Amino acid sequence: MTAAGVLLQILGLLVFAAHSLRLGELGLTASCLALVGLVCSRQGFARLIVGPALLAMGLAFVVVARDMALFRLAAGMPYLRLLAIMAGVVAVCAAGGLFAFSARGQAFYRRGSAAALAQAAAFWLAAGLLALARAKVSFPILLADRFFPGWGLFEITALAGYAAWLTGRMLNAPHTGPLRSRYWAAFSLVFFGQLALGLAGETIFLMTGALHLPVPALIVAGPLYRGGGYFMPILYLSTLLLVGPGWCSHLCYLGAADDACARLGRGTPKRLPGKLGWWRLATLALAVGGALGMRWAGVSTLAAVWAAAIFGGIGLVVMATLSRATGVMVHCTLYCPIGLLGNVLGRISPWRIRIGEGCDGCGRCTRVCRYLALSPADLERGRPGATCTLCGDCVGACPGARIAFRFPGLSSTAARQAFFALVVALHAVFLGVARI
Repeated sequence: MTAAGVLLQILGLLVFAAHSLRLGELGLTASCLALVGLVCSRQGFARLIVGPALLAMGLAFVVVARDMALFRLAAGMPYLRLLAIMAGVVAVCAAGGLFAFSARGQAFYRRGSAAALAQAAAFWLAAGLLALARAKVSFPILLADRFFPGWGLFEITALAGYAAWLTGRMLNAPHTGPLRSRYWAAFSLVFFGQLALGLAGETIFLMTGALHLPVPALIVAGPLYRGGGYFMPILYLSTLLLVGPGWCSHLCYLGAADDACARLGRGTPKRLPGKLGWWRLATLALAVGGALGMRWAGVSTLAAVWAAAIFGGIGLVVMATLSRATGVMVHCTLYCPIGLLGNVLGRISPWRIRIGEGCDGCGRCTRVCRYLALSPADLERGRPGATCTLCGDCVGACPGARIAFRFPGLSSTAARQAFFALVVALHAVFLGVARI
């Protein structure tokens, strides 16, 4: 019975691949073949992807059968044989889809099943958001569609599969910090790599062909100066609603550089004078006041760009000097105004990290926190400080498992799985669509 169920799944995927090929949808065809490979992997999360996909394919065949039958009926042509064949195709897809949710299906997809639900959630969330962006944006937003029209669906499948795989890696890693730094750095390299190619003349790698400075402070300052262009603020606020200040430790295109510089510093992150915290409020006031002042004074766009470039250049110097010297992400915690907004406005999100009873103040969490959010006073209060970005590095560092993610209505384990599924899915989406 297990072999028959797997065979039905593969057959259903191949039939839909053939149908897509007949329609000229090469990207969808390749996606179906990729799902065949997912079946063969026998990963626990695969059944929660292949099963729903096959059921959706069955519904698609129902619509095709209806349209073809109505056409033949209107033309006075026989249609019963057609309906019988299509009924068989629908039955194959439906049976294969239902097999994924059966006991035998669960036994077949037995590899790495501990985080299967979170991995599948990351897949479908990433795929859904990418598909929505592809459908709603008036120009090809995915690179695959730009180079090979129609292949965007395959890029969506690949990025969603990457999200599922990475979610599993994060949830199974005993210490998430090094892995988080690597995938965060990979996103930053892709982002700035595309910018470099665009500057070199390959404008296909740019969002619209119009360049913008990649300085996080411009998320706020740019629209204030221009008096319009609110896409990035809306995107930023939406991200804060979903993952709170997690933007600053998982999704910011520039923060990965500060993280790398801080990790180059030797030893435990050094404590900094408390008064330095006012610097970030000052830089926020400078960014907002400067943007509005230049707009009201009629300062030219070129002069405004130079002002923004100088602000961003100072931030890079802060990373290369202070962050490296202290082992602390000084740029993100004390200089970047967007980081301050993330910490303050991130409170609208229900995600939290809390320190449970029994904490002995061993300080292992403090030694891995690059955001200065786990001082002895913070440990005593039972919650991280205001600069916490939900990076999650401290959760794996606590030997007694007393530090955990919190979300209303969820256990600490479920909250951790849900948070990483969500933030990794957003990372995959940003990897696909975030460009200048």
